[in-house]
Amino acid sequence: MIKNIQESLAGRIGILQLYSLSMNELADIHFENELTYSLASFKQRQKLAKPNNILDVFNYIWRGGMPEIQTVDEEVRADYFDAYINTYLMRDAFELGGITNSLKFGKLLTACAALVSEQVSYKNLADAADISQPTAKEWLRLLESLGVTYLLKPYANNELKRLNKTPKLYFCDTGLCAHLSMWLTPDILRTGAKNGSYFENFVVMQLVRAYSYGKTKANLTYYRDANKKEIDLLVEEGQFIHPFEIKLSANPKRQEVRKFNVFDKANIKQGDSGISV
Repeated sequence: MIKNIQESLAGRIGILQLYSLSMNELADIHFENELTYSLASFKQRQKLAKPNNILDVFNYIWRGGMPEIQTVDEEVRADYFDAYINTYLMRDAFELGGITNSLKFGKLLTACAALVSEQVSYKNLADAADISQPTAKEWLRLLESLGVTYLLKPYANNELKRLNKTPKLYFCDTGLCAHLSMWLTPDILRTGAKNGSYFENFVVMQLVRAYSYGKTKANLTYYRDANKKEIDLLVEEGQFIHPFEIKLSANPKRQEVRKFNVFDKANIKQGDSGISV
Protein backbone atom coordinates (compact mmCIF):
# COMPACT_ATOMS: atom_id res chain seq x y z
CA MET A 1 0.00 0.00 0.00
CA ILE A 2 2.74 2.46 0.98
CA LYS A 3 4.70 1.67 -2.17
CA ASN A 4 1.65 2.50 -4.30
CA ILE A 5 1.11 5.76 -2.44
CA GLN A 6 4.74 6.74 -2.85
CA GLU A 7 4.69 5.98 -6.58
CA SER A 8 1.47 7.97 -6.96
CA LEU A 9 2.92 10.95 -5.11
CA ALA A 10 6.16 10.83 -7.06
CA GLY A 11 4.29 11.08 -10.36
CA ARG A 12 1.88 13.82 -9.35
CA ILE A 13 4.01 16.67 -8.03
CA GLY A 14 2.36 19.22 -10.31
CA ILE A 15 -1.13 18.30 -9.11
CA LEU A 16 -0.15 18.24 -5.47
CA GLN A 17 1.05 21.83 -5.69
CA LEU A 18 -2.63 22.82 -5.88
CA TYR A 19 -4.79 23.18 -2.79
CA SER A 20 -6.57 20.07 -1.60
CA LEU A 21 -10.33 19.95 -2.07
CA SER A 22 -12.71 22.11 -0.05
CA MET A 23 -15.81 20.78 1.71
CA ASN A 24 -18.02 22.08 -1.09
CA GLU A 25 -15.84 20.54 -3.77
CA LEU A 26 -15.97 17.17 -2.03
CA ALA A 27 -19.77 17.49 -1.90
CA ASP A 28 -19.81 18.47 -5.60
CA ILE A 29 -21.33 21.87 -4.78
CA HIS A 30 -20.47 24.66 -7.21
CA PHE A 31 -21.83 28.17 -6.72
CA GLU A 32 -22.92 30.17 -9.74
CA ASN A 33 -22.65 33.57 -8.08
CA GLU A 34 -19.32 35.13 -7.21
CA LEU A 35 -18.37 35.36 -3.55
CA THR A 36 -19.67 38.49 -1.84
CA TYR A 37 -20.72 39.11 1.75
CA SER A 38 -24.20 40.49 1.20
CA LEU A 39 -27.25 38.81 2.70
CA ALA A 40 -28.66 38.27 -0.79
CA SER A 41 -25.52 36.44 -1.86
CA PHE A 42 -25.59 34.14 1.15
CA LYS A 43 -29.25 33.34 0.60
CA GLN A 44 -28.49 32.44 -3.00
CA ARG A 45 -25.75 30.06 -1.89
CA GLN A 46 -27.93 28.50 0.80
CA LYS A 47 -30.11 27.06 -1.94
CA LEU A 48 -27.25 24.74 -2.88
CA ALA A 49 -25.34 24.20 0.34
CA LYS A 50 -26.85 22.74 3.49
CA PRO A 51 -26.05 24.43 6.83
CA ASN A 52 -22.73 23.35 8.30
CA ASN A 53 -22.88 20.69 10.99
CA ILE A 54 -20.04 20.93 13.51
CA LEU A 55 -19.46 17.17 13.37
CA ASP A 56 -19.16 17.25 9.58
CA VAL A 57 -16.88 20.28 9.73
CA PHE A 58 -14.46 18.63 12.15
CA ASN A 59 -14.57 15.38 10.24
CA TYR A 60 -13.39 17.38 7.21
CA ILE A 61 -10.82 19.30 9.25
CA TRP A 62 -9.37 16.07 10.65
CA ARG A 63 -9.40 14.14 7.39
CA GLY A 64 -8.38 17.02 5.13
CA GLY A 65 -9.19 17.54 1.48
CA MET A 66 -6.86 15.13 -0.30
CA PRO A 67 -9.16 12.98 -2.46
CA GLU A 68 -7.20 9.73 -2.01
CA ILE A 69 -8.07 9.41 1.69
CA GLN A 70 -11.73 10.40 1.80
CA THR A 71 -13.03 6.83 2.19
CA VAL A 72 -10.12 5.06 3.91
CA ASP A 73 -9.83 4.07 7.57
CA GLU A 74 -7.65 5.76 10.19
CA GLU A 75 -4.69 3.43 9.66
CA VAL A 76 -4.50 3.96 5.90
CA ARG A 77 -4.98 7.70 6.38
CA ALA A 78 -1.97 7.78 8.72
CA ASP A 79 0.09 5.70 6.28
CA TYR A 80 -0.85 8.07 3.46
CA PHE A 81 0.30 11.17 5.31
CA ASP A 82 3.52 9.47 6.39
CA ALA A 83 4.22 8.58 2.76
CA TYR A 84 3.29 12.11 1.68
CA ILE A 85 5.81 13.58 4.11
CA ASN A 86 8.62 11.08 3.52
CA THR A 87 8.32 11.01 -0.27
CA TYR A 88 6.89 14.27 -1.58
CA LEU A 89 8.00 16.79 1.04
CA MET A 90 11.40 15.39 1.87
CA ARG A 91 12.29 14.83 -1.77
CA ASP A 92 11.31 18.35 -2.78
CA ALA A 93 12.95 19.84 0.30
CA PHE A 94 16.17 18.25 -0.88
CA GLU A 95 15.78 19.11 -4.57
CA LEU A 96 14.37 22.64 -4.23
CA GLY A 97 15.67 23.76 -0.87
CA GLY A 98 18.96 21.94 -0.65
CA ILE A 99 17.96 20.52 2.74
CA THR A 100 19.98 17.47 3.70
CA ASN A 101 18.95 17.01 7.33
CA SER A 102 15.55 15.38 7.06
CA LEU A 103 15.31 14.85 10.83
CA LYS A 104 15.57 18.55 11.63
CA PHE A 105 13.27 19.46 8.75
CA GLY A 106 10.70 17.01 10.09
CA LYS A 107 10.95 18.59 13.53
CA LEU A 108 10.33 22.02 12.02
CA LEU A 109 7.27 20.68 10.19
CA THR A 110 5.86 19.27 13.44
CA ALA A 111 6.61 22.54 15.24
CA CYS A 112 4.67 24.41 12.55
CA ALA A 113 1.64 22.22 13.25
CA ALA A 114 1.84 23.15 16.93
CA LEU A 115 1.65 26.85 15.96
CA VAL A 116 -1.39 26.54 13.71
CA SER A 117 -3.40 29.79 13.51
CA GLU A 118 -0.84 31.62 15.65
CA GLN A 119 1.68 34.32 14.88
CA VAL A 120 4.90 32.86 13.57
CA SER A 121 7.65 32.54 16.17
CA TYR A 122 10.91 31.84 14.38
CA LYS A 123 12.59 31.39 17.75
CA ASN A 124 10.20 28.61 18.75
CA LEU A 125 10.58 26.93 15.37
CA ALA A 126 14.35 27.20 15.53
CA ASP A 127 14.50 25.82 19.06
CA ALA A 128 12.25 22.90 18.18
CA ALA A 129 14.34 21.92 15.15
CA ASP A 130 17.73 22.82 16.66
CA ILE A 131 18.51 25.24 13.85
CA SER A 132 19.17 28.98 13.60
CA GLN A 133 16.32 31.47 13.28
CA PRO A 134 17.37 32.54 9.74
CA THR A 135 17.31 28.87 8.73
CA ALA A 136 13.87 28.43 10.31
CA LYS A 137 12.61 31.39 8.31
CA GLU A 138 14.10 30.01 5.10
CA TRP A 139 12.62 26.55 5.67
CA LEU A 140 9.20 27.99 6.43
CA ARG A 141 9.32 29.91 3.14
CA LEU A 142 10.11 26.63 1.42
CA LEU A 143 7.08 24.96 3.02
CA GLU A 144 4.95 27.84 1.79
CA SER A 145 6.32 27.53 -1.75
CA LEU A 146 5.53 23.80 -1.68
CA GLY A 147 1.89 24.52 -0.81
CA VAL A 148 2.16 23.00 2.67
CA THR A 149 1.75 26.11 4.79
CA TYR A 150 0.07 29.45 4.20
CA LEU A 151 1.28 32.67 5.82
CA LEU A 152 -1.44 35.26 6.36
CA LYS A 153 0.19 38.67 6.20
CA PRO A 154 -0.64 41.39 8.72
CA TYR A 155 -2.65 44.40 7.63
CA ALA A 156 -0.61 47.51 6.83
CA ASN A 157 -1.83 51.09 6.67
CA ASN A 158 0.18 54.29 7.10
CA GLU A 159 -2.66 55.98 9.02
CA LEU A 160 -2.82 53.24 11.66
CA LYS A 161 0.28 53.25 13.84
CA ARG A 162 2.04 50.47 15.76
CA LEU A 163 0.66 47.60 13.71
CA ASN A 164 2.06 44.11 14.08
CA LYS A 165 4.33 42.93 11.25
CA THR A 166 4.40 39.17 11.95
CA PRO A 167 2.41 36.76 9.73
CA LYS A 168 0.10 34.05 11.05
CA LEU A 169 0.71 30.42 10.21
CA TYR A 170 -1.87 28.10 8.64
CA PHE A 171 -1.75 24.72 6.94
CA CYS A 172 -3.13 24.40 3.42
CA ASP A 173 -4.51 20.98 4.39
CA THR A 174 -5.83 20.65 7.94
CA GLY A 175 -5.69 16.86 7.73
CA LEU A 176 -1.91 16.96 7.41
CA CYS A 177 -1.71 19.38 10.34
CA ALA A 178 -3.89 17.12 12.51
CA HIS A 179 -1.76 14.11 11.57
CA LEU A 180 1.46 15.89 12.53
CA SER A 181 0.00 16.82 15.92
CA MET A 182 -1.35 13.29 16.41
CA TRP A 183 -5.03 14.11 16.83
CA LEU A 184 -6.24 10.53 16.47
CA THR A 185 -9.94 11.08 15.71
CA PRO A 186 -12.24 13.94 14.65
CA ASP A 187 -13.99 13.86 18.04
CA ILE A 188 -10.73 14.21 19.97
CA LEU A 189 -9.77 17.16 17.79
CA ARG A 190 -13.23 18.76 18.09
CA THR A 191 -13.14 18.67 21.90
CA GLY A 192 -9.42 19.35 22.26
CA ALA A 193 -7.59 22.48 23.36
CA LYS A 194 -6.74 23.51 19.79
CA ASN A 195 -10.24 23.13 18.30
CA GLY A 196 -10.64 26.88 17.82
CA SER A 197 -7.28 27.15 16.07
CA TYR A 198 -8.17 24.40 13.64
CA PHE A 199 -11.57 25.94 12.97
CA GLU A 200 -9.89 29.27 12.19
CA ASN A 201 -7.48 27.50 9.84
CA PHE A 202 -10.46 25.85 8.14
CA VAL A 203 -12.29 29.16 7.55
CA VAL A 204 -9.23 31.03 6.32
CA MET A 205 -8.25 28.32 3.85
CA GLN A 206 -11.79 28.02 2.50
CA LEU A 207 -11.56 31.70 1.54
CA VAL A 208 -8.02 31.34 0.20
CA ARG A 209 -9.28 28.59 -2.12
CA ALA A 210 -12.32 30.61 -3.16
CA TYR A 211 -10.30 33.65 -4.17
CA SER A 212 -7.54 31.58 -5.78
CA TYR A 213 -9.94 29.84 -8.16
CA GLY A 214 -12.69 32.46 -8.57
CA LYS A 215 -12.91 35.42 -10.90
CA THR A 216 -13.05 37.91 -8.04
CA LYS A 217 -9.70 38.58 -6.36
CA ALA A 218 -9.03 40.00 -2.93
CA ASN A 219 -6.13 40.53 -0.56
CA LEU A 220 -6.44 38.56 2.69
CA THR A 221 -4.76 39.88 5.83
CA TYR A 222 -5.36 40.10 9.58
CA TYR A 223 -5.22 42.99 12.02
CA ARG A 224 -3.25 43.19 15.25
CA ASP A 225 -1.87 46.28 16.96
CA ALA A 226 0.52 46.93 19.83
CA ASN A 227 -2.40 46.78 22.29
CA LYS A 228 -3.08 43.19 21.14
CA LYS A 229 -6.38 44.19 19.57
CA GLU A 230 -6.88 41.59 16.85
CA ILE A 231 -9.31 40.99 13.99
CA ASP A 232 -8.96 37.47 12.66
CA LEU A 233 -9.43 38.14 8.95
CA LEU A 234 -9.63 41.13 6.64
CA VAL A 235 -10.79 40.79 3.05
CA GLU A 236 -9.47 43.77 1.10
CA GLU A 237 -11.50 44.01 -2.08
CA GLY A 238 -11.34 47.10 -4.26
CA GLN A 239 -11.86 50.20 -2.16
CA PHE A 240 -13.54 48.27 0.66
CA ILE A 241 -12.33 46.19 3.56
CA HIS A 242 -14.47 43.40 5.04
CA PRO A 243 -13.46 42.55 8.64
CA PHE A 244 -14.38 39.16 10.14
CA GLU A 245 -14.02 37.44 13.47
CA ILE A 246 -13.82 33.63 13.48
CA LYS A 247 -15.34 31.97 16.54
CA LEU A 248 -16.08 28.35 17.33
CA SER A 249 -19.30 29.22 19.14
CA ALA A 250 -23.02 28.95 18.54
CA ASN A 251 -23.56 32.23 20.43
CA PRO A 252 -20.67 34.62 19.78
CA LYS A 253 -20.58 37.86 21.75
CA ARG A 254 -21.91 40.88 19.88
CA GLN A 255 -19.17 43.11 21.26
CA GLU A 256 -16.67 41.27 19.07
CA VAL A 257 -17.70 43.51 16.16
CA ARG A 258 -16.83 46.66 18.12
CA LYS A 259 -13.21 46.07 17.20
CA PHE A 260 -14.11 46.89 13.62
CA ASN A 261 -14.44 50.55 14.63
CA VAL A 262 -10.67 50.84 14.55
CA PHE A 263 -10.89 51.51 10.82
CA ASP A 264 -13.03 54.58 11.37
CA LYS A 265 -9.96 56.41 12.63
CA ALA A 266 -8.23 55.95 9.30
CA ASN A 267 -11.25 56.79 7.16
CA ILE A 268 -11.21 53.33 5.60
CA LYS A 269 -14.32 52.20 3.75
CA GLN A 270 -15.85 49.17 5.40
CA GLY A 271 -17.92 46.73 3.43
CA ASP A 272 -20.06 43.91 4.82
CA SER A 273 -18.58 42.26 7.88
CA GLY A 274 -19.49 39.77 10.55
CA ILE A 275 -18.56 36.80 12.73
CA SER A 276 -17.85 33.43 11.17
CA VAL A 277 -19.17 30.67 13.47
